[in-house]
Parts: sequence; C-alpha cells; structure tokens
Amino acid sequence: MNALVSELPSDEDQQAVTVLRALGYRVEDIQSLARNQRAFAIPVPERQITIAPGIRFHATAVELGEGCFTNAFTLRLDLEQAQVQAVTRPNGLHLRDLLAADAAVAAVSGSFSFISDDLSYQPAEPNLDFCCRTGQVTSLPTASKPAFLTHHGQAVIGILKASGKLRIQERPYRWVGSKEQSQPPHEPDVLTVFGAANCRVRYTDDPRTGFRRDVDSATNITPPDPTAVDFVVSWTPERGHRVTGVHLGGGADLFAENFVLRAARTQAEHGRLQSRVEITQVDGLDVHSLGGGLSLGPSVADAAAGPCPGYDQCLGTDPFRDTRHARTLIGLRGRELWFHVLDGAPLSDNFRGVTPAETAELCAREGLDPRHVYHLDGGASSKLAFISAGTTEVAGSMHYLRWPRSAGQLFRWQGLDGRVLRSAFAVSRRPGGTR
Repeated sequence: MNALVSELPSDEDQQAVTVLRALGYRVEDIQSLARNQRAFAIPVPERQITIAPGIRFHATAVELGEGCFTNAFTLRLDLEQAQVQAVTRPNGLHLRDLLAADAAVAAVSGSFSFISDDLSYQPAEPNLDFCCRTGQVTSLPTASKPAFLTHHGQAVIGILKASGKLRIQERPYRWVGSKEQSQPPHEPDVLTVFGAANCRVRYTDDPRTGFRRDVDSATNITPPDPTAVDFVVSWTPERGHRVTGVHLGGGADLFAENFVLRAARTQAEHGRLQSRVEITQVDGLDVHSLGGGLSLGPSVADAAAGPCPGYDQCLGTDPFRDTRHARTLIGLRGRELWFHVLDGAPLSDNFRGVTPAETAELCAREGLDPRHVYHLDGGASSKLAFISAGTTEVAGSMHYLRWPRSAGQLFRWQGLDGRVLRSAFAVSRRPGGTR
C-alpha cells in the first residue's frame, strides 16, 4: 500500500465491514479487497420469488468444474404483465436510484459505455454506438450491431444496421457508420458517422489499482482527409441536434459532442454552425416509432465462436476473450424477456465468472438459443436490483470497490451501489396488464 495512505481502518471502512458481515461475507479489512476477494466466493442458496405479476427472480449456484462456480441471478418478464425501458443518463446512475425514484420494481445494468480513469476527458455521449433516450436518438451507430429497441411501444432485439437517413437544414442525406466494412466514396448525399465508439482506450500499469485506462486526447480525432469536412453534432432536449463545429480536412474531437458527420468537402456550405440536423431513419425505421434503445454486445454464440473486433478498441481490451469474467445477458423469446447475471469476483480463485464458451453452454442447458441471447456490459458492471416485500435487494458485483483518485485516498467498498452506470434497464408493471 502507498505509504501516504493510512493503514488504519476509517469509520467508513468499519461501517462497510459491518454491512458485509451482515450479508454473510467474512471480510476483515476493506483495503485488502483490492488484492484478495475470496470472501465473496460463496454459493448462493436456491431461491425463487415473484417480485410482481409477470416478474420473477431466480438465484442459484452453478458448478463449472474443478471446484469453480458462478452464482446465476435471473430476472424473467412476461411482457403481457410487465414492461421494460432502456434508461440512459450521460451523468450516470445507480440501480437503486431507479427503484427509489421511478415506478420500477427491478433494474438491471445496461449496455457498453465508455469507461476511463481520466475524469477530465470524457465523451459528451458515453453510450457507445446507438442510443435513443426517451424517444430522441442521441447517438448514431458506427457499426451494425445487435440492439434493444422499444419500437411502437414493444420490446425488440435484433441487428441494427448502421445506416439511415437525416436532413441538414432540410437537405436530405443518407448516413452510414464509419466502421462498416464497405464504405462508399464521398458521394454528395452520403455522410459517414463517427463517435465515441471510434476511440481507442489504452491500458497502462498502475502500482495501486493494477492498471489505468485512458485515451490520448491528441489522437482521439477523426482521421485526416483533405477531401472531407466533419460536422460536429450536439444534442440538447431544448434544441435537438445542431452543428456546433466544422472541421475542414478532419481532425474533429470524437468526444466533443454526440457524434460527427463526415461529408465531401464540397458540402461544407450546407453544414454551417447551428444548422439544424434532423435524424429521420435508422436501419429503415422511422425514428418517431422509437421510444428508446441501445446497442448491445454480440450474441452469446458469436462471442463463443471467436474474437469480436467491433468492441475491443473502444473498451480497451476484448471482454469476449477466453477468460472468466462476470457476464450480463439479455434475451427475448416471444413475449418473455429475460436477464441473466453470471457473477464473479476477479481476485478470487474459484469464483471469477464464466468464459464465453461456458456462457453458451449454460444458455443451451437452460433451453435458450445462444444465437438469440446477447451480452450486456459485464465485469464489475454486472448487477441487478429489485424490491421484495418493501425491501430493496441487490445481486452481483458485491466485491466492487471505487478506486482511489489520488495517492492520499483509500479504496471504498460500493458493493450495494456498484459502478456508476450510463445505462440500465428499468422493469415495471404494465398498466392494465393481465393478472
């Protein structure tokens, strides 16, 4: 431990140890959890409860062989009686906040977002690729990926193509994601989308936390192209989308606003500062039919089959490599939607989560088609919360620590709240649902 940090437990540490012991975890010292998390390797007892009509929770321990296991927490929703909403907040949220503030009776951690330890350089829109917030598309996808959508009020999961239509000052354009394999030339009516998902997160060693994540702001820009012009687009609830920056020849900051539209340089005159941008279609869908949505991770089958290059650069490391991690999954079959949290603590010996292949095997064992179950943000983000008998309960990532920001700070246990999330799924009763 850094010599500048006191090794005596603080009052906050003592309170955290008391809470952990009451929850059944034999923790002696909070600071030691940054090196050893064996205390969390406890199989959960079998448990099934009905949170509300059509909303069921199941907890069970799952053996993985050779003494290893995961704790599986499952939330199953009958969409005739329950409804789910993708909630996104650039400033962050905790699951328990959703339960306290809204009509939600359960909540699950959301999809992939930008994570960095450099608080001074963060994207204006941290949700990676597609994001639709309360009926407003705030971020366009750079690549075709699976997505969760609320379309005409119904939950839908499927591949969302990174293409569509928009207007700048009433002039129509087609747009395509910058990571699509087939890129059209600079045609007058075709724009290319860049955003936070184009960033490259780098990992460096850190003596206290093990590693540090950040982005080199000087190189975190759109690629240079003397034949192009980049329109930086911002979104506010009051004014919608507006062009707030124009960069001839590229070099626009990927984090400055919600996304960047690249056009042929001959189109520079059509995207002046404060020009209104109106997104009209995403993958052929009228945006007015969308109530919310998020890009998802790959299907369980695709992740188990091999590398998923569309995700690793903007996350810093590929979360789908053949290593055990906590995982969060989402799937939809007919009118049943389910979430799975497969828990694990990385600094334990036998409770580190599951590999992509083990994830596919567990899904198949439960009768779920791995081709139609998708990854949400895993690791320390894997968490769900619900209200049972008037009490808020949480499951997953109980080992979570908030890292110190300076040499004089301690690790802080935040297992009940977990990591600050940029997106989540809020589950509530459906008004007028069948009983």
